[in-house]
Amino acid sequence: MSNNVTSFGGSTPILAASVLWGTTGTASSLAPAGAPAAAIGSAGLALGGLLLFAAGHWKPLRDREIRHPYTRREGWLLLLGAVAVAGYPVTFYPAVARTGVAVATVVALCSAPVFAGALAWVLGRSKPSARWVLATSAAVIGCAALVSGGSSAAIDPAGVALATVAGLVYVVYSLVGGELITGGHDSDRVMGVMFGAAALFVLPVLLCTETAWLSGTRGLVVAAHLAVFTTFLAYRLFGYGLRHTTVAVATTLTLAEPAVAAVLGVTVLGERLALVSWCGLGILASGLVLLSLSPRAR
Repeated sequence: MSNNVTSFGGSTPILAASVLWGTTGTASSLAPAGAPAAAIGSAGLALGGLLLFAAGHWKPLRDREIRHPYTRREGWLLLLGAVAVAGYPVTFYPAVARTGVAVATVVALCSAPVFAGALAWVLGRSKPSARWVLATSAAVIGCAALVSGGSSAAIDPAGVALATVAGLVYVVYSLVGGELITGGHDSDRVMGVMFGAAALFVLPVLLCTETAWLSGTRGLVVAAHLAVFTTFLAYRLFGYGLRHTTVAVATTLTLAEPAVAAVLGVTVLGERLALVSWCGLGILASGLVLLSLSPRAR
């Protein structure tokens, strides 16, 4: 049993979360016409964040009795993490609107592992290993080829800047969550506090945009999917994975997200991938396999 637990506690929950995140593009594309991109992301975060908060604090009495209180420093870290969580949908979705899905996805997702490795090194957490550098390089190159292969989208400087910020804030709340979780705090509670507060932060964004798309069945189903699967379940898995995996490794493993999105695009939406995209998918997969088999991932 211990071997199974060890295996599950490594890369498996991170990859499972990435599979759920990979459904985001397909789900959002099924939203009613005219639904603002930022509103779609904010709706999923608002509801999903509240679900995470409720789940993280609805524990048996015996668990509450051994709960570790947050120090003042940890409280500030939680606030920083919540602001970073709220910052992702209000930077990434506008980046998509300005420079297209392909460019925004490449910049945001491929910059995240670089930010994670650099920040971990600067903060003295860990020095990137040769295996991590090799696997991350392969995964980033594969991700770029997969997403941008055959794309003719114009590159907008403001959109690229927003996507870069999205990659950075993702790493920030991952690092905050990782530090608190490995410091002994329950992963569900940590994610619950960060995402619950972030849900309150993005409510004004949701309420100040067009909300008519939420009045129909399709809009409600899309919002529910984003809230339950890509936020609630995915980040519970991600939080559990951070207890056993470094943030640098975790952010590289989440590059599986565009691979899942590409496969869904082909099988569900009838999209076609160029040859360079299929080659990128293979390179990305090889990098993720290499990283998943490393001792740190386990």
